[in-house]
Amino acid sequence: MNETKWNELRRAMCKLGQASPKWRILDVQSDHLSGWDSEWFYHFPLGGYKTIRWVEIAVDSAAQRKILLDLLVPMHVPGEQTDIGFRIFGYGELGAAISYL
Repeated sequence: MNETKWNELRRAMCKLGQASPKWRILDVQSDHLSGWDSEWFYHFPLGGYKTIRWVEIAVDSAAQRKILLDLLVPMHVPGEQTDIGFRIFGYGELGAAISYL
């Protein structure tokens, strides 16, 4: 996913204010999985977006899931719904198809 799309995602999550969800990132180079964070404005873009394999977004309720889905679908981001919430892909696995929300 390109920087423009990552910034679009970040801005949308920031606009949710106190309702913004927690997130964590898996790094494509180191396979490091970050801890959960809820700060989208400063923390999310730290280090840039080039090494994000995926960002996982956790939801607290069915209502929050619907709010996020309503934001993510028009963005047409590569991702999927999970038990936790959503996973947005920066990179896909070689030879694997990627779905879009």
